[in-house]
Amino acid sequence: MRRFTNAVFAALVGVFALISMVHAQDTLRVYGPGGPAPAMKEAAAAFEKKSGIKVEITAGPTPKWIENAKNDADIIYSGSEAMMTDFIVALDGRAAHAEVLPLYLRPLSILVRPGNPKKITGLNDILAPNMKILVVNGAGQTGVWEDMAGRKGDINTVKSLRSNIVSYAKNSAEARQQWVDNSEMDVWLIWNIWQVSNPTLADVVTIEPEYAVYRDTGVVLTTQGKTKDAAQQFIDFLSSPAGAEIFRKWGWIA
Repeated sequence: MRRFTNAVFAALVGVFALISMVHAQDTLRVYGPGGPAPAMKEAAAAFEKKSGIKVEITAGPTPKWIENAKNDADIIYSGSEAMMTDFIVALDGRAAHAEVLPLYLRPLSILVRPGNPKKITGLNDILAPNMKILVVNGAGQTGVWEDMAGRKGDINTVKSLRSNIVSYAKNSAEARQQWVDNSEMDVWLIWNIWQVSNPTLADVVTIEPEYAVYRDTGVVLTTQGKTKDAAQQFIDFLSSPAGAEIFRKWGWIA
């Protein structure tokens, strides 16, 4: 009886191990930055409900996930084309530049304190002396404030904006924390989607069309992801009308 019990127990352990292995194989692992993450996570949940395929989204600053991504990523998503290029280089041949699919754009925006106490209406208002501006210099936003200020070829706009910048955050998450910790900052230059996902922290002011700057989120299959039909199915879902509606909800142009 004891030998029979042990055999049954061993068989059950084997079955559970097999189930766990199959589950792990069925799970899609997707990595990328924090900005697009709210839309990506909602899209992953909708795709899982529709297909039964689990999608695990890992989001945040690149150093926190890039080594894991080298081992098990099926899909990489980005917050800009420059960022995607950096990801592909960091993945050491596990993804190809030519296979990147740009999905949706979002605009650079002026985030202000709730209620807009400084009555900011556009770029010219934040060029005024003594405005305190927070920018992100990295994570898909390297140079974006300069792109905006230099759009019309006037160096004085760049000079005025630079003189008002009081902090250069390394990434969007760091910028968010600085915005929370330092109430003396008047303006946070960042993508509109950060206000959509943090509506109580800031109001959004649209930048004038002549100064508007847009960058995208895109996706790419890794070499591992290309072996899984489900990975391409998820990308197809992201670019479908259902996926577009989810991204539009989170502030993306779809």
